[in-house]
Amino acid sequence: MKSAASPPDWASVEVAVPRRPGRLPGVSMAGFRQRAQAGVDIAMVAHPSVTVFVDLSDGDSLVHDADGRRECGSTVVGLVPGDLRLGGRTAGGIECLQIRLSPALAGAVFGASTDLSGTVVSLEDVWGRDAGRTEERLRAAASWDERFTIAADVLGRRMSARPSLDPEVAAAWRLMRSSRGRVRVDSLANEVGWSRKRLWSRFRSQIGLTPKHAARLVRFDHAAHLLAAGDAAARVAAESGYTDQAHLHREVKAFTGVTPTAVAAAPWLAIDDVAWPASCASPRQDDQPVSRVSMR
Repeated sequence: MKSAASPPDWASVEVAVPRRPGRLPGVSMAGFRQRAQAGVDIAMVAHPSVTVFVDLSDGDSLVHDADGRRECGSTVVGLVPGDLRLGGRTAGGIECLQIRLSPALAGAVFGASTDLSGTVVSLEDVWGRDAGRTEERLRAAASWDERFTIAADVLGRRMSARPSLDPEVAAAWRLMRSSRGRVRVDSLANEVGWSRKRLWSRFRSQIGLTPKHAARLVRFDHAAHLLAAGDAAARVAAESGYTDQAHLHREVKAFTGVTPTAVAAAPWLAIDDVAWPASCASPRQDDQPVSRVSMR
């Protein structure tokens, strides 16, 4: 997305997080509000989750552009969507609720037949009229706390109405996350008691990626956070299990299209430890000041 806008000054952005995170395992939420009228253009970084952006601004302000595709307003971003940018400009500023869903839950939330991998789609396309009704309820809420409760209720109802993943697929995903992607497919298959072929087939159909690709994404996410924390690329490569620094460079390039140096300075990662404190790879030492909403 070509734009004259720039990454936001995070010191001017209010970030709200739930007082009691973890109400729904595998779901995390954060609210963002920027009252300034300046346009925003942010290069996002691939993350091992399916992400929902609910646009709460006045008008369709959020725009996601991935590999030439553009969606405005509330959207769903699948795993590994490619070159992805988020931007917008409204007279009253930008306001949105961001929800990260474990891929193990995304099928239940959006429908088991909905393969969102590599895509950015309108929330209305996958939720129909429920998308508009949910957005209206969130806009009418008096506080972020109320918004988080509404979102959790909506997600909870959708999850309970649909079948969950195969226990073996869910277990394989948990092992992949706990090992930070440093696990072989053969080992995963042995752990869950399936053949490699069956795990590959069921995992791909239910998560949206092959086990190997998903492990690469999880490992990249860990490495990206280490880079953003200021660790040297050589050290990140060794700690993340890459063969060498060149291997790290190739993987970062494959997921982002840019170099490890550019990922280390990515504006999106600069806010990660405030909006998603449980996901941080290591403490940040050089954060810019960010306004955090106290949930009363």
